[in-house]
Amino acid sequence: MGATVISDEHALDGGPGPLGATYGKMMMWFFILSDALTFSGFLAAYGFSRFKFIETWPIADEVFNHFPFLHGVNAPMYYVALMTFILIFSSVTMVLAVDAGHHMKKSKVAFYMFLTIIGGFIFLGSQAWEWKNFIKGEYGALETKGGSILQFVKKQEDGTFKRVALADFSATLHEERTQHERNNGVWFMDEATLPTYSVNEVVEGFKADESILIRSEFLNAEKHKTVLSREESLKRLADAKYVVEGANLVRNEYGHKLFANFFFFITGFHGFHVFTGVLINIIIFFNVLLGTYEKRKSYEMVEKVGLYWHFVDLVWVFVFTFFYLV
Repeated sequence: MGATVISDEHALDGGPGPLGATYGKMMMWFFILSDALTFSGFLAAYGFSRFKFIETWPIADEVFNHFPFLHGVNAPMYYVALMTFILIFSSVTMVLAVDAGHHMKKSKVAFYMFLTIIGGFIFLGSQAWEWKNFIKGEYGALETKGGSILQFVKKQEDGTFKRVALADFSATLHEERTQHERNNGVWFMDEATLPTYSVNEVVEGFKADESILIRSEFLNAEKHKTVLSREESLKRLADAKYVVEGANLVRNEYGHKLFANFFFFITGFHGFHVFTGVLINIIIFFNVLLGTYEKRKSYEMVEKVGLYWHFVDLVWVFVFTFFYLV
């Protein structure tokens, strides 16, 4: 009775599956499909929430307008666009790595895998930098008892309004403020770090500078935030309860707090996928250098991790479109 001989490629990759694909590649497609449904659910939830609170939703061009080493320069979406280009370019280098694998060119596979890894690291570093700016904030705002966000603006010579930071006008009252800790807080709960200024310092500084107005988080007919008159501004200050600096899961100086929640969750979840992809690419890269796939006479492992990397890039295109552009 003759023994059944299995080729090296199918023995390592799980044998032929439907449509002639190996089972390993089919499992990667199944994972990508399930993950795509997860991201679709997140983006759908974001869309419904934004539609429900469209009047108070932050304007992306005002939130993501920073660029490294250009402090104070208004560059709306420029850095996010650069991040997107870098990630898409890393997808191109991954395609070149897969193509080189098909032609059994070990050195080219290693070179293009290395470029893909570098692109992934740059994207992750850029995302961390953007998170830092988002969390830290730039101007600060007040939150009312009802949860509304009050931002401060000053009218320019051209008739437009420019945001004013709390540091530019807040008074110094030398108030004694105590941060609640577990040993002296209510229900043994720790309080977040105290803001730079108290509500009274902001209010007194606002009253002393009559050129400053309050901009509410509500959009007007021109799709701009509504700027209140001086009298209306003073009335709204009576309801001020918290000083908000930056954004977190509780408060958000840019507008509705759900915007910050979705930003952290969706971009963080995608960033975790990119980080995982970079780690896998590093493992595959060293296997290429060691000649593992040369011995197998197949670079299908590079192709499978390439499918995952293309999926991560494609998801970011949708996140970039719906979260930043729309």
